[in-house]
Amino acid sequence: MNTVARTATRRVISKASRRAASTLKQGEDEARRAVFPLMAGAATVGGLYFINQQQQQQENNNNTSYAQCLSKADNTAEAVKDKFATYWPRNIMILFGPPGAGKGTHGPKIEDMLGIPQLSTGDMLRAAVAAKTEVGLKAAAVMKAGGLVSDDIVIGIIRDRIREADCKFGFILDGFPRTLVQAKELDKMLSEEGACVTKVVELQVPDEVLEERICGRWIHKKSGRSYHVKYAPPKTMKKDGEGNPIPESMTDDETGEALMQRPDDTASALVKRLAGYHGETVPILKHYAPGGIVSEVNANQGMDGVWGEVLSALKRGGN
Repeated sequence: MNTVARTATRRVISKASRRAASTLKQGEDEARRAVFPLMAGAATVGGLYFINQQQQQQENNNNTSYAQCLSKADNTAEAVKDKFATYWPRNIMILFGPPGAGKGTHGPKIEDMLGIPQLSTGDMLRAAVAAKTEVGLKAAAVMKAGGLVSDDIVIGIIRDRIREADCKFGFILDGFPRTLVQAKELDKMLSEEGACVTKVVELQVPDEVLEERICGRWIHKKSGRSYHVKYAPPKTMKKDGEGNPIPESMTDDETGEALMQRPDDTASALVKRLAGYHGETVPILKHYAPGGIVSEVNANQGMDGVWGEVLSALKRGGN
């Protein structure tokens, strides 16, 4: 092959090589351009997954810490409660008031605010009889024979009841003591428990006002909810031509069940009840007065005013 032919051949080969190299480089660039988004996407997904896992782990750690904090707080609160119940005197309160003075209205409010139960001797007696406790069986036997339950039995029932867990911070007595003898027996029993009466509150209402309150009162027997034809009538109440409530229309707002009037919620019965209340209560108030724990509340005013005075009476040193 002559020189001209060899030179021409090298040029053709060189051009073909350059063209092939250029084509290969272009292909590689296109491949990289195609692959890069996929790699970037994979990196992004992986990063997001990693971040999500980190966030989830942090959230789990926070939840665990929060739960541990709550548990610790609950344990601390219970420890404080136990310490208070063990070493501080219980809040033992007696609520006095003539029939219709508002014990049934303000007693539960005191109960809710202080977190201590209101104990009715009637309710405790029935519960003890139903539970067939030792004193409950004694009370049942006396009642079956038509007798009156003695002070000793009532004191025994109270002693059993106040040993229950809900009374560890204190309790409110309603309907007991009714006589000076019972008050002294109560003091003796409490002293054996290392306690004493810490507050006596009397709701005061003039006798002439009580007649209107009592004679217009209707109650729901099962719950004890109280209504009044003038001050707190049930939603269903209707009146006859003379302005008196129609008995069939007197039903409980919550259950729709019939309301009733107590047999002794009459003007004639009220006179006897008030005479007994004043004759029995005054000596009890005088008994506790030297201790500076007796407070009088004017219950012959609006409910807000009465409650305001009750709150003042409940404060330490309140009168």
